[in-house]
Amino acid sequence: MHCYQCEQTSQGVGCFQVSVCGKSPEAAALQDLLIDVTKSLAARLARMAPVNRPTEAAALIEEALFATVTNVNFDPERLEVLIRKVAAAAERALPTGGGPLLALAERVGIKARIDTIGEDATGLQELLTYGLKGMAAYAHHARRIGKSDPEVDAFTVEALARLEANESAIDKLLGLNLECGKASLAVLALLDGANTGAYGTPVPTPVLMGHVPGKAILVSGHDLADLKALLEQTEGKGINIYTHGEMLPAHGYPDLKKHKHLAGHFGGAWQWQRREFVDFPGAILMTTNCLQKPVDSYAERLFTGGPVAWPGIRHIPDHDYAPLIAAALAAPGFTDSASTGEHVVGFGHGTVLGLAGPVIDAVKSGTVKRFTLIGGCDGADGQRSYYTDLAAGLPQDRVILTLGCGKFRVIGKDYGSVGGLPRLLDMGQCNDSFSAIKVAAALAEAFQCGLNDLPLDIVLSWYEQKAVCVLLALLHLGIKNIRIGPSLPAFVTPAALKVLVETFNIMPTGTAEADLKAMGVEALGVAAE
Repeated sequence: MHCYQCEQTSQGVGCFQVSVCGKSPEAAALQDLLIDVTKSLAARLARMAPVNRPTEAAALIEEALFATVTNVNFDPERLEVLIRKVAAAAERALPTGGGPLLALAERVGIKARIDTIGEDATGLQELLTYGLKGMAAYAHHARRIGKSDPEVDAFTVEALARLEANESAIDKLLGLNLECGKASLAVLALLDGANTGAYGTPVPTPVLMGHVPGKAILVSGHDLADLKALLEQTEGKGINIYTHGEMLPAHGYPDLKKHKHLAGHFGGAWQWQRREFVDFPGAILMTTNCLQKPVDSYAERLFTGGPVAWPGIRHIPDHDYAPLIAAALAAPGFTDSASTGEHVVGFGHGTVLGLAGPVIDAVKSGTVKRFTLIGGCDGADGQRSYYTDLAAGLPQDRVILTLGCGKFRVIGKDYGSVGGLPRLLDMGQCNDSFSAIKVAAALAEAFQCGLNDLPLDIVLSWYEQKAVCVLLALLHLGIKNIRIGPSLPAFVTPAALKVLVETFNIMPTGTAEADLKAMGVEALGVAAE
């Protein structure tokens, strides 16, 4: 076992016995093999003219890549089924039986490539692979609601085919990663258009952070299509639907918020689910990534859907939520009301660009000095208090933009307003990263300057591969001076990091006080009450 694809990999180096995320060595090996057979499928497709490629191939590649994203599929049985499905499409023969399959998996993993092509080339191959995994996750969500991009699909095939050929030239791998950034930007735009086309443009909406009496279902993950289907299937059944984790921004979409039984948000970010799900007295649906090892006390009430799987947990493959609804009706539900207040979502590019005039006036007048984007993936690492301290230390003339589950490090406080704007603008899920990019591009045009000349500081928290996809998109745009934390990826070797620093001035996060000073804030402020 050799896995170092997430930020919390053991000791910042890699997981070699059991993964920090809870993935077994067997599941880790099968995920390596799944990536390998997916490369084989891409190589076969690359030998065909795009018009001759099977129409179902792109979705199958997305399914395979998404299954290997951190905290998605932990189930060796389902992984083996998917491996054999992809291998059949690739016309690649595999050994029968689990033992020989695992033996093959050991020969195609990261360790084998490090031994043959070295750490630098392997790290850049993995950077590209993780960018492709993030792209696949976003493309999967868009495809769920009928949207796809042939150019994104074509790049995925090309890049995987180059990896299958074991491309190891450093300059070519760097070029492929920047090309992946271009495709990542396209897939983020694709998902943005898919979501707003299906559910409407998000609007500022206060969300109850708590619960009300009644039967209840909790929806975690990221998939808005799953949430929409569940809302429709529970209409009139006396069940309240609550969001968890990155589903919080769903409350801002007009076609979702129109369902009156979308009652509020329960809990915080994904990493607290093992303690929060215990206290939820209803059924729970995990829609995409962010699953942790279930606790026995709620395992019987937990269901997975889409690409997510855990051994022994009931899976809903076809979006028929009857078993989930039955479990919710059988559970006690809430008997009281509770609230920690409200949080306002819905400040995507549709809303913020609608306020472009006041925003530009506030900057030109000096009322707003800078914008600070604090977002990305959250995690259990104690160093992530840095993001809370950073937000609290920003002065009143700084507007805070946030997105992804990294928002849970900064929300829950009243930051006040400036220039008629709330100082904290929640732009959505990590899936909504295109909103921040679109707003930045519009402001650069309005101020007639480059993206790097904007009064903008970008501070990213990363955890898994979708964050890699977003980072590559930003690098494709030429954006510099990005701070990344709480630690740098283990797969980025010193040689690769040197190139990224020299080209883009990527910086690891330091202390909140030191980074605030570097941003022009002389001393830590006082956290808003």
